[in-house]
Amino acid sequence: MSYTPRLREQYQAEIIPALTEKFGYKSSMKVPKLTKIVVSQGIGDAVADKKLVDTAVEDLSRIVGQKAVATISKKDISNFKLRKGMPIGTKVTLRGNNMYNFLDRFIAVALPRTRDFRGINPKGFDGRGNFNMGVKEHIIFPEIDIDKVNRMMGMDITFVTTADSDEEGKALLDAFGFPFQKK
Repeated sequence: MSYTPRLREQYQAEIIPALTEKFGYKSSMKVPKLTKIVVSQGIGDAVADKKLVDTAVEDLSRIVGQKAVATISKKDISNFKLRKGMPIGTKVTLRGNNMYNFLDRFIAVALPRTRDFRGINPKGFDGRGNFNMGVKEHIIFPEIDIDKVNRMMGMDITFVTTADSDEEGKALLDAFGFPFQKK
């Protein structure tokens, strides 16, 4: 028996017909879909303390359920005491079932735990249907033990879709249940 994430089944059963009706697609292959989610963290203080990157990689791996990698600097910047090849952040790219599992936990569990949450600002679209947003505190995820956190770290999350426009991308994310702010 194979496991299929809840949001993947919802996409097949409900979202494809709804978006086809709304935008008048002639084929179900034209309906936009979520291709990947990229979660990244920039750790500026990692120049002074190398252990920060190791803990960030562990935390991010625990959050998304997939091994994160450390990102390294591409060039020297003397004002920041940064040398080429130094680890300065973490990232992970989610696809397939891991992507749908993370999206489900993010919408249903993590976002409601955000302090003073009033919805997601819909201004994060890039003109091609992809959506970018930032999270100020990584402790909104239940996988992180608050007692063991020694410093708060934010993260950037990019939702990459096959949509041709921001309107189609927003309709897709709305259908998944994104809590966008109402105007």
